Amino acid sequence: MGAFLDTVPTSGIIRVRDLMYSVDKPFRLDQGDVSFDAPDSLKSALKAAVDANQTHYLQTAGLPRLQELLTEKLRTKNLIPVVSPDEVMITNGGVHALYLACQALVEPGDEVLVPDPIWPQMFSALVAAHAVPVRVPLRERLGWRFDFDELASRVTSGTRGLYINSPHNPTGGMLTQSDLARVADIAASHNLWVISDEAYEDVVFDGRKHLSLASLPGMHDRTVSVFTFSKTYAITGLRLGYLVANDPKIQDRVRKLLGLTTNNVSSVVQFGGIGALEGSQEVIAQFCVELQSRRDLFCAGAAEVSNGALSAPPPPGAFYAFLRIADDWAAPLTSTSSSRSWAMVEHLIGRGRIGCVPGVDFGPAGENHVRFCFARSRAELEGALESMREVFRS
Repeated sequence: MGAFLDTVPTSGIIRVRDLMYSVDKPFRLDQGDVSFDAPDSLKSALKAAVDANQTHYLQTAGLPRLQELLTEKLRTKNLIPVVSPDEVMITNGGVHALYLACQALVEPGDEVLVPDPIWPQMFSALVAAHAVPVRVPLRERLGWRFDFDELASRVTSGTRGLYINSPHNPTGGMLTQSDLARVADIAASHNLWVISDEAYEDVVFDGRKHLSLASLPGMHDRTVSVFTFSKTYAITGLRLGYLVANDPKIQDRVRKLLGLTTNNVSSVVQFGGIGALEGSQEVIAQFCVELQSRRDLFCAGAAEVSNGALSAPPPPGAFYAFLRIADDWAAPLTSTSSSRSWAMVEHLIGRGRIGCVPGVDFGPAGENHVRFCFARSRAELEGALESMREVFRS
């Protein structure tokens, strides 16, 4: 197993992070983190748990009260027909939930259809589970959605599963209700299980609504749905997520893996999650309104200050601008990279102190694009845009 892990790919985001540590006064638009403070209801519950000495072992799958609150949320907000709180298992963030889902579902050699571009850590999680990820392009002309005839054509006798992520990292694309119906039809027709990554369920713009695949008839039976508190409540550092599955065998596998990987998720963090769910949910909409303003500021600004070298329509969801590099942009003569997206990223970091991630790191379909996180503060976004103006002026 040790030698096998040597073959599991590492995200280029790590390389960018290392580059950024050498930059003075950087603009950290490379990291998918929000600048907002966590809600007071969450922080108060967290502090109260510490003061009450809630610092001991808990149930492996999570605090019963937290499971109960999430069950109610899943039924009423996501419209997923969760029957019992036992279907909800608390994890150490969304990354942990996705890792556990892969380990619980995959057999060696199973083919799993995945979107291209894809968040690199999910691709690696599948490889670490000895699966064979099969990339299916998301089409930019379709708003970074699948061509569903193409998706169906990629199913083979070795295909066992499908991974979807909507709203999508890195493109911000969203699957529509009819798209999800096609996913459900493909999954049912070929007896596939689905991992539905809904980390950005509350980051949707322009009046759109997020839809959960498992809310469709029959899909809760074959879907493992993954959620996180990180983006919704601005607590990326606290690490609190959850996965939902109604198959008893999958539940049993996940509980075993929870015991092996964490024993239980941090007690005080779980109490904080209870506080967040019991408190006012108005903060979610407030965050989203501000993120939409930042989206519009950055997407319009980037096209203007780069003289069109970087541009894209505002994304419908998530908090990333996946900007296309203009065909006539020429990499600096000093660049040694064969990838245009890496050349652009190195140029922006080296000349402008602007953190960003090359699109090719998310897969071949991401080449000629660069991902920027616009969830940073307005001051940081405006500083990055002004620095970008100077880069392209020179």
